[in-house]
Amino acid sequence: MLYTKTPQAWSTLPHPDVLGREAHTVILMANGRRSLRELSLLIGSDVTDLAFELCESGYLQPAAPAAQEQLLNE
Repeated sequence: MLYTKTPQAWSTLPHPDVLGREAHTVILMANGRRSLRELSLLIGSDVTDLAFELCESGYLQPAAPAAQEQLLNE
C-alpha cells in the first residue's frame, strides 16, 4: 500500500511534537511512491499499524490507484 499526505498532514508537519517523532517521520516520508515496506526499512521499525492509524485519523490517504499501478510496472 502506498500512502500520501492529506491537507491535515501538511498543516501538522511544522509541528512535529503534535503526533510524536515516529508519526511525524512517517507523514514526512509518505510521498505516494514509497511502500509501507520501504517506509519501515527507512525508519527502522514496522510502521504498518502506525500508517493505518494515521490514515484512520485523517493524516494519510491511500495513493491514487494509477500511481500504485505505475510503480508496480517500473
